[in-house]
Amino acid sequence: MSSILIVGSVAFDTLHLPSGSYPRVVGGSAVYAGLAASRFSKAGLVGVVGKDFPKDMLERLSARGLDVSGIEIADGESFHWEGRYTDDLLHRTTLATDLNVLATFAPKIPDSQKTPRFVMLGNLAPEVQLSVLDQTTGPRFVVADTMNFWIDAKRPELCEVLKRVDLLVINEEEAWQLSGERNIGRVAASLLALGPKGVVVKRGEYGAMLFHEGRVFSAPGFPLDVVVDPTGAGDAFAGGLVGYLAKRGDTSHEALRAAVIHGSAIASFCVQGVSTESLESLTDEVLARRIEGFDDIVRFRRD
Repeated sequence: MSSILIVGSVAFDTLHLPSGSYPRVVGGSAVYAGLAASRFSKAGLVGVVGKDFPKDMLERLSARGLDVSGIEIADGESFHWEGRYTDDLLHRTTLATDLNVLATFAPKIPDSQKTPRFVMLGNLAPEVQLSVLDQTTGPRFVVADTMNFWIDAKRPELCEVLKRVDLLVINEEEAWQLSGERNIGRVAASLLALGPKGVVVKRGEYGAMLFHEGRVFSAPGFPLDVVVDPTGAGDAFAGGLVGYLAKRGDTSHEALRAAVIHGSAIASFCVQGVSTESLESLTDEVLARRIEGFDDIVRFRRD
């Protein structure tokens, strides 16, 4: 039995990057999060693909120790997203969103995954996220992500999700949108008032901030010489975070601080290749050195 249940999209992405265009590469929140989480702990994926999804990719996920028995193969085509990034990779424009089989996705959690210690809810429709929680028994810790579309279109349902969440992981622009605030302190207070016990605000190349138990922790972004593709970095961050918590078996504030660093380290590799290539080729030794690099950045001496 996997200690982590990850529910999200399993998809194709068509990416237009400064380095070139990459049609129909593998993507999706569950894929990125699962590959990151599997660095630290066993995880099971729940999602849906069409019959066009490559079987060898499911085999590669399984080879990474991921339980893919919860990925449904439905008639039709897999979810597909197409986007174009600016030359500085700081902004992107969505060119196409083809929901395909994801449009009618109703997750069915396998019996073997109904009692996970940790649950990660990818940025699916809030009613889908609620369905997942209703099918699981007594998870110790629930992490949720969301996106601007659900904040606009499904705010009441999203607020119901947040009442059942231990940690909300959200990017800065979406945090502004959901909270109606721009000052980071007021943003965090507003989000915490919606129900989650903690909030992580992702700030791209500037790192991430954790707000939990009345305390604040700020993790830097790791300085990189080369950034190729930011797609999936936020999902890899969340997957790495929950994977580390599951490995440690601890959800205290101190554990969450360390988890933010581990998630940031994983995400820093994700952006250095197209699609999942950097996550798949990453070795434990290289990851350990990157985590040590983060430790060196944030350590200081108080005299």
